[in-house]
Amino acid sequence: MKVALIQQKYYETKADTIALTKSKIVEAAQEGAKLVVLQELHQNEYFCQSEDTKFFDYALSFDEDVKYWSSVAKEAGVVLVASLFEARAMGLYHNTAVVFENDGSVAGKYRKMHIPDDPNFYEKFYFTPGDLGFEPIDTSVGRLGVLVCWDQWYPEAARLMALRGAQMLIYPTAIGWFDGDSEAEKERQKESWITIQRSHAIANGIPVLSCNRVGFEKDSSGVSEGIRFWGNSFVCNSGGAMIAHAAHQEETILYADIDHAYTKSVRDIWPFLRDRRIDAYENITKRYCD
Repeated sequence: MKVALIQQKYYETKADTIALTKSKIVEAAQEGAKLVVLQELHQNEYFCQSEDTKFFDYALSFDEDVKYWSSVAKEAGVVLVASLFEARAMGLYHNTAVVFENDGSVAGKYRKMHIPDDPNFYEKFYFTPGDLGFEPIDTSVGRLGVLVCWDQWYPEAARLMALRGAQMLIYPTAIGWFDGDSEAEKERQKESWITIQRSHAIANGIPVLSCNRVGFEKDSSGVSEGIRFWGNSFVCNSGGAMIAHAAHQEETILYADIDHAYTKSVRDIWPFLRDRRIDAYENITKRYCD
């Protein structure tokens, strides 16, 4: 099965950005992609660099956005993973991935569970932690374990998706570095990000698809210079081997072929799920074992 990850930058307005995204989705479909993955919060700038209530208005178009991406999925005839800002009620907002079937229907959604709070990544100001759990979404291309960005650092999230039958893990992402960091520090961060996700593929015996944004985005508050999103979108197979890897600043449609037969062969030879000591894991639900 051919999949496509759309790695792109923000084009100053929502209208310009989504127009380009749509054109790339259509292009990917014409190239034979059956599943298309978009990056985190792909409609707008990464607004979480500062804390400003004006950005909550971005979430007010959630229903309209769902209808729009539904029509794009139907037109292109692809299963589409979108990442949207959801207004659930006044003062209650989520970072939500919505999965559309190739006929435009909503296959399911996932609300981001792990919410960071770091310089230029002030997501706790905007997003309520998800309450839908770690439930895979059934589609015509398989059972998708959709998680979002900060979730990718947590092996528990990947494992729970796998235990519920996810056939692949999908991470819409917005992560980057600061230009003032040393080259060694930038490389360390990027390699850690790649390594942790490849480890999820290996430990769970399923492919990982990670789609990140690119480009420099200023901090609108002026407190800092901003973030340079590092791209490096990738797909690795169920053994953790890279099968597609994008550059760090290029906009691109990254294609890869997912081989479910290979996934079965890896699961058969590395039966990690068989050998889990579920009788000895009671402390995993504690914050810390004193």
